[in-house]
Amino acid sequence: MSNVDIGLWSFAILMALIFIRIPIGLSMLVTGMGGYYMIDGSFRSISGLLKTLTYGQFSSYSLSIIPLFLLMGQFATLGGMSTALFKAAEAFMGHRRGGVAMASVGACAGFGAICGSSLATAATMGQVALPELRRYGYSGALSTGTLAAGGTLGILIPPSVILVIYAILAEQNVAKLFMAAIVPGVLAMLGYMLAINIYVRLVPGSDGVRERVPMRERMRALRAVWPVMLVFVTVIGGIYQGVFSPTQGAAIGAAGTGLIAWLNRGLTRKTLMRAFHDTAMTTGMIFLIILGAAVYNSFLGRSGLPNEVAQFVSGQGFNPWMVLTIILIAYLLFGCVMDSLSMILLTVPIFFPVMMTLDFGMTETDFGLWFGILVLIVVEVGLITPPVGMNLFVINSMAPDIPIIETFKGVLPFVISDILRVVVLVLFPSVSLFLVHILW
Repeated sequence: MSNVDIGLWSFAILMALIFIRIPIGLSMLVTGMGGYYMIDGSFRSISGLLKTLTYGQFSSYSLSIIPLFLLMGQFATLGGMSTALFKAAEAFMGHRRGGVAMASVGACAGFGAICGSSLATAATMGQVALPELRRYGYSGALSTGTLAAGGTLGILIPPSVILVIYAILAEQNVAKLFMAAIVPGVLAMLGYMLAINIYVRLVPGSDGVRERVPMRERMRALRAVWPVMLVFVTVIGGIYQGVFSPTQGAAIGAAGTGLIAWLNRGLTRKTLMRAFHDTAMTTGMIFLIILGAAVYNSFLGRSGLPNEVAQFVSGQGFNPWMVLTIILIAYLLFGCVMDSLSMILLTVPIFFPVMMTLDFGMTETDFGLWFGILVLIVVEVGLITPPVGMNLFVINSMAPDIPIIETFKGVLPFVISDILRVVVLVLFPSVSLFLVHILW
């Protein structure tokens, strides 16, 4: 069996391990180590690889941005920012058809701007918005489907942990990626609101009625969200103005949200320790996946499979747009069995070099940004597609009286919205790139 054949068979073994519910990070680590042994026939090369690769991965300064953004999300929750965002959006939109559900999406977008994690956004906003949706008579399907989809805005609207990982893997500028994600993020929010509007008209009885809020109360609710706006403008504005790097911006954002949480009396010694603990747990999980993916991708590089695939694609003269379409469909299929971070870490080192050999009529920098946004969106869809869509299970666990099949039904309009948005961004790359071109 050739090295390339070993690389091909490793995919089947990896999928089998994932299917039997072995943690994905461990699955990639074991498969990568097994592949190395198959090629070299010695454990010495594996021990040498683990020694150098582990230090090389985790000594990277760029990775420090991940726990900082996660901590910022923890502090934002303790500071009551999620509640303030939902109350403000609900005050302006709650009286409309499907308005409370639309307010939930708007609040998810706002919280995503200071969180950077999809699961954290879904879990936090679920605690705030789900009781309100049920209280006003929204169906279980629409309530859980809305919050599961809204949570995905946490990784699309900058800052985003997944975008940081992509930037490291594809050697792209983090600040430019954040800028390229803004317009697609806003389109996602508007697309979800439109999906809700259509859904409540096609499915009578799925929404409820809420009284109109007086303008004075609307202004009071709007004033309560100034900390969110302050943190977002400071972090993102400072990065784009060159005042500080993305990593420094994450540290400033974490310190700022921590200060706000303390002023709002949500941050005590006990909650601070819990925030550190939860951040450390999530960071450890992410770093295990990063290590597993690094070992597995190093094995694939040793097998020569990525080079063989790149040479095959470029040598066959395939239409670049056809190759892009196939890869995006593959991401949608992977999303049915894998989480977003694992998909990025596993596939970008393989797919990105292949795509860079094709001509899409744009510079390498523009292509790297555009492809990253497309990948991010289809990965986002994976978070709300069964059977592994993590956001679906996070939200459904908060509403045990709602069958999971109802949540699956409720999320379908949002999946359709996501697919339509992918089509628009593929056909019109300038939608993602024009802000980058204006500011750089």
